[in-house]
Amino acid sequence: MDYYYAPELEIAQWLNTDAPVTLQGLRGKVVVVHAFQMLCPGCVAYGLPQAAAMHALFDPRDVAVLGLHSVFEHHAVMTPQALKAFVHEYRLGFPIGIDMPGTEGSIPRTMQAYGLRGTPSLLLIDRMGRLRVNHFGRIDDMRVGALVAQLVAEPGAEAWPAESSASAAVAAGGARSAGVVCDADACRVS
Repeated sequence: MDYYYAPELEIAQWLNTDAPVTLQGLRGKVVVVHAFQMLCPGCVAYGLPQAAAMHALFDPRDVAVLGLHSVFEHHAVMTPQALKAFVHEYRLGFPIGIDMPGTEGSIPRTMQAYGLRGTPSLLLIDRMGRLRVNHFGRIDDMRVGALVAQLVAEPGAEAWPAESSASAAVAAGGARSAGVVCDADACRVS
């Protein structure tokens, strides 16, 4: 199976870290990215607790867990200040990046680059920097744990390419309408 190198995250601001985090800087580790919105019921009930559990469970020498706050609705209330309070109250200890606003419409840049359909979304990136899983919605904890363990067991990244020309192939879709539908499991853009 062919995999493509994961595009770099486009982050406006980081929380819970002293320095910006890059995928290139995480070479040799499996990277788990949980894309969320703090007003998404599925994110609060399933996605963020799952990310916190993985952050506590896996050895940080092997696995990096990142949050990606990708706001595509309710922009006026989901500010960086509100997110800081949310992260503090929910005691989220892993690095969380605020997705850079999009240039067209309400979809943020990293969300566009990965073709995310809504929140919660899970991205798994292997030690070589290749996107292996792009999943929208709730996913079983045991399944995610097995997938991460499988990626940890694969050979590490001895030599990464300096640049990834295949990153553009990951991008999906194009423009999206402003319609948003939320249920107990997820918020999706339409």
